Amino acid sequence: MRNAFLFILMAILFTGCNLMTGGDRGYLTGVQNRPDYFEADPPGMVFIPMGSFTMGPSEQDIAYAQNAPRRTVTISPFYMDETEVTNNQYRQFVHWVRDSLARSLLADFDENFAFYEDEFGMPLDPPRLNWAPRIRWDGEEEQDILEELFLPESERFFRRRELDSRRLVFRYYTIDLEKAARSREDIPRWELVSEHETHIYPDTLVWMRDFTFAYNEPMTLRYFWHPSYDHYPVVGVDWEQAKAFNVWRTQYLNSYLASRNQPLAMAFQLPSEAQWEYAARGGLEGSPFPWGGPYLRNQEGCFLANFKPLRGNYTEDGSLFTSIVGHYPPNDYGLYDMAGNVSEWTRSAYDESYYVLSHVAHELNPDYQYNAREDDPPSLKRKVIRGGSWKDLGYYLQVSARTYEYQDTAKSYIGFRSIQSYPGFGRDPARMNSNVY
Repeated sequence: MRNAFLFILMAILFTGCNLMTGGDRGYLTGVQNRPDYFEADPPGMVFIPMGSFTMGPSEQDIAYAQNAPRRTVTISPFYMDETEVTNNQYRQFVHWVRDSLARSLLADFDENFAFYEDEFGMPLDPPRLNWAPRIRWDGEEEQDILEELFLPESERFFRRRELDSRRLVFRYYTIDLEKAARSREDIPRWELVSEHETHIYPDTLVWMRDFTFAYNEPMTLRYFWHPSYDHYPVVGVDWEQAKAFNVWRTQYLNSYLASRNQPLAMAFQLPSEAQWEYAARGGLEGSPFPWGGPYLRNQEGCFLANFKPLRGNYTEDGSLFTSIVGHYPPNDYGLYDMAGNVSEWTRSAYDESYYVLSHVAHELNPDYQYNAREDDPPSLKRKVIRGGSWKDLGYYLQVSARTYEYQDTAKSYIGFRSIQSYPGFGRDPARMNSNVY
């Protein structure tokens, strides 16, 4: 017993000496030598400061919807894309999915296209793709291997070898944090993880499907891939595809940061409808439009957004369909096209009584979400869209106007933009130019 006591005492003294040699003199100092971190503004995004605002109609309820009574809410700071996601930006996602599928096929014949062991020599199952080797799309052997990514001979026009967009499926996983937070039991982690498969190529037929007896075939054939439309907002993307895009965008950035041993970034996602309205107002309390209001023209008589003016003279505002992003002046936060051009998906589920249900809509970062399943009725698949579009009347350009679309539906007048939560409450102006990327 005495020997055991002496052993414990010596262990305590020895440990104490080790602690003291660390330089903290036995006091609580936190983990030392951690690098300083300053959040840099992501390229193409603007900072939206935290604040409170009155959410709801600023003018009369012309449509008599009665679905948005006024209430004060508070929003945490975040970044937001200064424009809607463009065709060329979304095409980067499409090309990444295409290339990942190609590398998976090539890895079965060439081990250089995948890593089969990690840095410690442990086997990887499944293997991790190697993005360093260049894909030789015109190589004779590669063409045979990659043939299943292209349209079969029987479906080709003028014998052109074209990519089969039906093959472009993005697979990803999500964790149900809401379920974990609400459960009173210790749930196994695997029960919280869900696998998703999303066809990510835009539905280019929306230009014909959305309009009866109208000649829009050129838009169907050219709008997404032709260079002339690179900087126009992507359309034909449903809510699930916009969600998948943000998952990819997050992982794409975090893969780069991890390779440089830097802290991982906050997730990109669609804005909640409260975040969207707060950003659209640009700090102007009580104004009906992002530029203030109450008029749709400036002092020179020029329209301030791309929408359906007058009695349907679509060209009066300078555009026929969508317009190039950033064509009209930004709001005071530096955000373009928060009214008109294309309506925008939010991550919020739509409910007419959402604003007045206090047990659902909290005044701090309100966000009503419902992850609808395939067998759910259509009423549970409604997602909020905001901002109005090139085909809408001026009423829907108001920052408070609420409407919805079904999450599995793509339209020629709905696009999206991303937000990224800010890890803190404010920024140090002296260090804003610090770049961690």
